[in-house]
Amino acid sequence: MHMITIVFIALGLAMDALAVSIASGTAIRHLTANGALKIAVFFGSFQAIMPLIGWSAGLGLINLISGVDHWIAFAILSFIGCKMIYESRKIELKERKTNPLNTSVLLILSVATSIDALAVGVSFAFLKVFIVAPIIVIGIVTFLLSFIGVFAGDRYGHLFENKIEIIGGMTLIGIGIKILLEHLIQTA
Repeated sequence: MHMITIVFIALGLAMDALAVSIASGTAIRHLTANGALKIAVFFGSFQAIMPLIGWSAGLGLINLISGVDHWIAFAILSFIGCKMIYESRKIELKERKTNPLNTSVLLILSVATSIDALAVGVSFAFLKVFIVAPIIVIGIVTFLLSFIGVFAGDRYGHLFENKIEIIGGMTLIGIGIKILLEHLIQTA
């Protein structure tokens, strides 16, 4: 898998964390760099760990589905993309009533925003992608976007968080289509 594809997957996956970071930035009364750093570390770490878990699980299934792995990768990425687009219409954070810097709240948000990364990790296994580069890129991209997102949320509020989810969803759908078309062209 080309590095540019990995970067686009990382950007697409990071959109959930970015949207939640923006919303968190609006909820934090006295934002500090340490607060933004805590959110970014949680989101970046979980986004890096979940594809590794998915990849490990996918390796056990690879022999069973090797003939249709490209269709499964397409389906997973398209489903996640559509889900992100659908959910972009419903973004409301309950942490406005709670503290988004609370460790328990951050753990829940980190898992919730990285479930999609788990599924992408499974598709990496099906596509026989060596997982080290993707998890590093996904973790770094998510960390950086989340860090910036907290400050953007503090400053600009909800002007654009729903649009970010839509862009992320469209990106993942596009990558799914690209994977499917590349495989179909190679076998034709």
